[in-house]
Amino acid sequence: MKWLPLALIPLPLLAQPVFPPAEFVETEPARVELGHLLFYDPILSGNEQVACATCHHPRFGTSDGVSLSLGDGANGLGPARTADPDNMPEQRIPRNAPALFNLGATEFTHMFHDGRLEADPTRPNGIRTPLGDAMAEGFDSVLSAQAMFPVLSADEMAGHYSENPISQAVRMGHLSLSGGAWDQIAARVEAVPEHRQRFDAVLGVGEPIHFTDISNVIADFMRFEWRADRSPFDLFLAGEAALPDAASRGMELFYGVAGCAECHSGRFQTDHGFHAIAMVQIGPGKAARFESHARDEGRMRVTGNPDDAYAFRTPSLRNVALTAPYGHAGAYATLEGVIRHHLDPVGSLYAYDRSQAVLAELPGVEDWRILDDPEEMAAIAAANELMPMELSDAEIADLVAFLQALTDHSGADGRLGVPSTVPSGLPVDQ
Repeated sequence: MKWLPLALIPLPLLAQPVFPPAEFVETEPARVELGHLLFYDPILSGNEQVACATCHHPRFGTSDGVSLSLGDGANGLGPARTADPDNMPEQRIPRNAPALFNLGATEFTHMFHDGRLEADPTRPNGIRTPLGDAMAEGFDSVLSAQAMFPVLSADEMAGHYSENPISQAVRMGHLSLSGGAWDQIAARVEAVPEHRQRFDAVLGVGEPIHFTDISNVIADFMRFEWRADRSPFDLFLAGEAALPDAASRGMELFYGVAGCAECHSGRFQTDHGFHAIAMVQIGPGKAARFESHARDEGRMRVTGNPDDAYAFRTPSLRNVALTAPYGHAGAYATLEGVIRHHLDPVGSLYAYDRSQAVLAELPGVEDWRILDDPEEMAAIAAANELMPMELSDAEIADLVAFLQALTDHSGADGRLGVPSTVPSGLPVDQ
């Protein structure tokens, strides 16, 4: 069994952790404002009913407050979102919707729980994607390129196969081809006068709008909107304020004997690496349509390396108190619950309380297939890297207090907020 050594930080550092300054990508107001409107506009989805904000809303810490989202074929927002009986989703989104905080920092070069989209200077466009080099052309960053995935997913934004022109193009594999899904989305946006006018200011009057232009300005919006680096912890680092006693004790545990900083390192509490910690798997798993199992092997699906089985990206912990549920499948509803999992990953995997999952009713789906499969459970347990350790209830409470001190409410609320309307006239999730 692999395991990670505990972090033994010298006492002077415990009192004042030191990190290099974070570098953020600069943004332009006109691009940010345009990206703001497009982020909340359902016009990007096949049936014009799902926006980026549907699963990444500031009301739920830029996620959606559920373990596994319902995309196309559902109505409502967050935990109140329910399946549409007249257009039922075929399955849940396989993984928990990740938060969007600080993605404008240059250190964030991997996207998604398995990092399948990542910056790679050896590639022609500087981006490695499972869709191939040609599909990376035109994106100005991995943050922009991640926008291509939801709009091409039948479960997320495209819609059931063949029920609208965009989902038909996706089914036929006509994605970035002339007249394909991207061109159709861009044509929709270009047909809206206000969007066209705003793109004139960004691209030049009359310049054609490409899908990558849309995703590039949405990326600029995310960079600007959810920068979250003025939490009580940041003020403590800057010498502007002291942490509350419980949070201070929690910080010493976090950077000391609890070993949290072995993976949750750096200013934003992530090493940007991938680790297997026997995290509970619920829902459909990240499997191809033709696969019958619900297995989600994490990073191994990207690298093909068996050593990466069931390893998932270390999430940043900024505003983590606002982004429940936790885990790549959203298995844990509380910070205390996911901390206790880290203390005894294998034991927690086998003792998992299914009532912790936050799932909308979806008839006909098997949410617990992996939990009911002894071979899969054993495989997840065997890949675990963390040795069990003990903390008292009081110490766990102190760790929770420190994690709460990572909350920057101004960054969480967003600087522009939710628009009351969008140029297409389609409804906005408030």
